[in-house]
Amino acid sequence: MKVVKNLMIVALAALVSVSAMADGGKAVAPVALKVDAKASTFNWLGKKFTGEHNGTIGVQNGSLVVNGGKLSGGEFTIDMKSIKCLDLTDAGYNAKLIGHLTSPDFFDVAKYPTATLKIKKAIAKTATNYDITGDLTINGVTQSITFPAVVTIAKGATTATAKFEVDRTKFGSKYNSKSFFDTIGDKMINDNFQVDVKIVASK
Repeated sequence: MKVVKNLMIVALAALVSVSAMADGGKAVAPVALKVDAKASTFNWLGKKFTGEHNGTIGVQNGSLVVNGGKLSGGEFTIDMKSIKCLDLTDAGYNAKLIGHLTSPDFFDVAKYPTATLKIKKAIAKTATNYDITGDLTINGVTQSITFPAVVTIAKGATTATAKFEVDRTKFGSKYNSKSFFDTIGDKMINDNFQVDVKIVASK
């Protein structure tokens, strides 16, 4: 019995050792890749009863964590002060819209100059397709969100792209929301806005 027990201990130790080792005997450890803010993009699309507007917001900084050739975590910061509208060519109307978007009616940029997304779980469905769950913080309010993403991990750079909708009312932005003002009529602005994100990171 003692011999059998000792053999089991040795086998278990070997199994743990093998599972913790890879790539020529080197221990696998998470690698944090720095986000390339210039190569990364964050596009937005907001709709209302009478039309829609689209634009960009700057990615400030962040990281993606890769472990064993798979995305396992990360976080990035969005510079809310950098909101731009691309579809309004009239400078006056453009400035008016940006002024409203950065006000407390939508995103209180003076009080909350950044927004963040922290990845809590990354489930690989295929080699490149993931279901991402993370904590999104806007206007000082944090909500858990889940969305699909495409992640390409390469030696030069890792790229993650995702397109999903965010319910602004969950982050305190209720201006002209039909969910809260059912008599708003044609002044209604959709609760959800769409984001199209591309994050590029490397060592």
